[in-house]
Amino acid sequence: MIRSGLILMIKDLALKGKSVSQIASEVGVSENTARKYIAGPMKPHGLLGRKKPSKLDSYKPMLQEMMNQGIFNCVVLLDRIRNMGYDGSMTILKDYVHPFRPGKSTPAVRRYETLPGKQAQMDWGICQFEDEQGQIHYVPSFVMVLSHSRARYVEFTARCDLRSLERCMIHAFEYFGGIPEEVLTDNMKTVVDHREAGKVIWNPQFANFAAELGFVPKVCKVRKPQTKGKVERLVRYVKENFFPGRIFTNLEDLNRQALQWCHQVNAKVHATTGKIPAREMAAEPLKPLPEQAVLDRYRWETRHATRDGLVSYDGIRYGIPWQYSGKEVQVRLHNGKVEIYYNETLLAAHEATHGAGRTIHLTGQYQGLIEKHGIAIPSCIAYMQSASVEQRDLSFYDQMIGGVHRG
Repeated sequence: MIRSGLILMIKDLALKGKSVSQIASEVGVSENTARKYIAGPMKPHGLLGRKKPSKLDSYKPMLQEMMNQGIFNCVVLLDRIRNMGYDGSMTILKDYVHPFRPGKSTPAVRRYETLPGKQAQMDWGICQFEDEQGQIHYVPSFVMVLSHSRARYVEFTARCDLRSLERCMIHAFEYFGGIPEEVLTDNMKTVVDHREAGKVIWNPQFANFAAELGFVPKVCKVRKPQTKGKVERLVRYVKENFFPGRIFTNLEDLNRQALQWCHQVNAKVHATTGKIPAREMAAEPLKPLPEQAVLDRYRWETRHATRDGLVSYDGIRYGIPWQYSGKEVQVRLHNGKVEIYYNETLLAAHEATHGAGRTIHLTGQYQGLIEKHGIAIPSCIAYMQSASVEQRDLSFYDQMIGGVHRG
């Protein structure tokens, strides 16, 4: 009897049109043998379907019982079955247990779908970029998502402080066209001051901001970021989808591109909901935005000008007229410019720039400083002027003292 591989070769040569004699010559068998296997059916291999017995076979019911109890430690299992007479190796046992062993798993969580207009989730992410000199920098990204519609908003900033957070939240609400009932975040210091007996004590300034805009702040459980999974996925989506390979000139340009990207992804069908976020967002019953004066108040930041007429904003020092040195001024970032006001007077409008430690002077910033000895407003003083003395008749003085006659 010849091997099955040789039989397959004979049949293959026959299918190619070769004669019996040619096949017999190539394969090295007699013509009768070649003719026999060309005409006959292919028989299955004699060992096909047969299982080699294992030393573990008689212990498998016991192993299954222990695995059903959650015991998958092979050292423990080996010890148990050896007491029952098993004399095989650990390798055989591991190979048997492996398909039944559960993978590493995190506790399951319930999926929550919020009602329209009910909730938004927000968070910060940190993205990395390289400048023209090859130096690596990091830029914070603020992200917010409406939990029902999955509409997304992204903005990049120079800082992660409370003022930046308030500004970004206002921009997000303006993009969405309203304010949800509650905003869920993690336990960031700008939101949560501390906890007392498990109760959240809010940052007072953020609590006032939430009250004035009309939303209820919520925080996820400590060390349980999965409770705000929608925004966690958005942070990762920005890092892996929007940012890689992105080319931009400055923060304003980056935010223009981010806003355009938001328009694009919100116009696509969402993989989870199967709906288009932009359309769903338009139907969400969000609360109306407060008056513009209220929103504008959170766009400003108070700064103290230095004695040499510089105002610090996002790590850059911007110049103002020297007459306002030492004054308390209001600063905002508006249309790519850093605007500096004193009361209602615009002192300077600089092109926003980036790169901590730089100083941007104002043209004519120190004009007149030397002539006025650095004093913007002169002290209050009196003035002396020369004048001629008026000659009067002596009778005038007599009248002033009551008409007394001279003797």
